[in-house]
Amino acid sequence: MGGDTTSLLIKNIDVLGTFDDEAREIADGAILVRGNVIEKVGTTAELAGETGGADRVVDWSGHVVMPGMINTHHHMYQNMTRCMVQDDVLFTWLTTLYPIWAQMDDAAVKVSAKIAMAELIMSGCTTASDHLYILPNDCTLDSTIEAAREIGMRFHASRGAMSRGKSQGGLPPDNCVEDEEAILKDSERLIHQYHDMSRHSMNRIILAPCSPFSVTDGLMKEAAQLARQHDGVRLHTHIAETLDEETYCTEIYGMRAIEFCESVDWMGDDVWFAHAIFLNDREIKLFADTGTGATYCPSAHMRCGSGIMRAREMLDAGVTVGFGVDGSASNDTGNLFLEARLGISLQRVAPTRYLSEKPGGRGGFAGSPQALSAREALTMATRHGAKLLGRDDIGQIAPGMSADFIAVKRDHLGLSGSQRDPLAALIWCGPFQVDHSFINGVQVVQDRQFTAFDLDKALADHQATMERLYSV
Repeated sequence: MGGDTTSLLIKNIDVLGTFDDEAREIADGAILVRGNVIEKVGTTAELAGETGGADRVVDWSGHVVMPGMINTHHHMYQNMTRCMVQDDVLFTWLTTLYPIWAQMDDAAVKVSAKIAMAELIMSGCTTASDHLYILPNDCTLDSTIEAAREIGMRFHASRGAMSRGKSQGGLPPDNCVEDEEAILKDSERLIHQYHDMSRHSMNRIILAPCSPFSVTDGLMKEAAQLARQHDGVRLHTHIAETLDEETYCTEIYGMRAIEFCESVDWMGDDVWFAHAIFLNDREIKLFADTGTGATYCPSAHMRCGSGIMRAREMLDAGVTVGFGVDGSASNDTGNLFLEARLGISLQRVAPTRYLSEKPGGRGGFAGSPQALSAREALTMATRHGAKLLGRDDIGQIAPGMSADFIAVKRDHLGLSGSQRDPLAALIWCGPFQVDHSFINGVQVVQDRQFTAFDLDKALADHQATMERLYSV
């Protein structure tokens, strides 16, 4: 707790969704925080004895409270290129944007990270993982970590990389790739400088070569070996996102994308993949058996026409599936409430049975309204996200957990009429901005405003940076 023993009692919470081991939803709830850790959770009556001893007492009557959500896949730099390449498949989308991203510098990386984090925090996220895989010019992962510290976000920085350019049979242009030895050397530096495995830590490092079509199998193997030499360094990449990728893996490696991952030792409980749309039954079982996880990015999947992740079947098989907003140019927003809502809806329209043609009608495929529930989606956005990142100290409101939680006031126009289930309404009736957000015991949002972060300045810096880059 860093020596901080200041206590905070939050009481009179209308509905407190704890997402703890008992999945308690507490009416007239209360939370006692000491320093950056949750000390007690219960009803206001049960914690009434703490009122006199707490350093600060806050009344959250009329609020719904839940753990801060966890974003497990993002490309924050892409908010420099929103709403571009709107109607093309992923490979065309990438090859069009690579040359633009190649113009980025470190200042652009930092300010884009600030904007992305602000957007996430306002939509209920308190922990994020960002996959920065293109580092041209003077770009560094360090700047995203500095941005997280400035805004107060719990942050897992993924050291992404591309090493196989077009001349070597890869997708990205040669000026967007790095030398593999330099990638591994920088990865080692970042781990030693920033990776903090202590409980409640604010920064950890992930190794994340970009994809099978932008790195070599050698880099995949060496990244896995390097990560496993250090405590808690996890592995992350894109996999099975499009049929074009499956074709590429078959032609270049002579195997499916997941088989390729097996061949380079990228399966296990320290690995999670973004997308994982095109998995067959054997591969879903392999994920479950090895503890390999996956991130569901429904907005990006729909925006690029990629397909529908078999999330329901993966969950039923025991695979840990979390949510990610994906890149700000393939979404094109960064709102986790919205991602959860679309995630539910997309699973419900996923074809489960064929309706044969009948007289006077048409044939077609039908989905199921039971495919994914609001509480399952919220669990994916909290506890599952924590597990994907290897955390046992976030994702729930319970004693001993990090003090990361959000509150939404029930007087939002869109929440009117939701008295019977205010918690589910956060997804179904939204998306919403949060009224309050605590991260690591610090209030970063109060009454829908940042308490210490200058959002207006960040927006102005972002605009100026875009104008500078696009004038080149």
